[in-house]
Amino acid sequence: MAGPVGRLPVMSDNRTSGSQKAAGTAGVTGTAGVAGTAGVAALFSRGRLTAIPRKTARREQLLVHLAETLFERDRAYSEREVNEALLTVHEDCSALRRHLVVAGLLDRPKDGSSYRRARWPAVSSPGQDPDVRPGARA
Repeated sequence: MAGPVGRLPVMSDNRTSGSQKAAGTAGVTGTAGVAGTAGVAALFSRGRLTAIPRKTARREQLLVHLAETLFERDRAYSEREVNEALLTVHEDCSALRRHLVVAGLLDRPKDGSSYRRARWPAVSSPGQDPDVRPGARA
């Protein structure tokens, strides 16, 4: 599943190349928005995440970006597959995995048997009501 070092695994044929995704140049859709794309790109050097941000808002931008670029919707992943995908961008895959689960971007059953990209992010973008699912009527 994992590609060469510094590149994200390609999850489907219609996606942008891994190096563009890792650098944030492919554009981020969803809650990160256009402003978040530049911020996320600044966190990467040569396709690798330089550090996991400490500031909550910055970390949430990164996590949304990783969830959207590394994991397909409606697909179950084993812990090993999640780790392999996260290792393509940073050596501390367990911290990233934990952050993704806590943020509600990856769902995991209580038995920890699999992971799925959440239907919508638990983190909200500026101006978005966190209690209303994107696309839902308020």
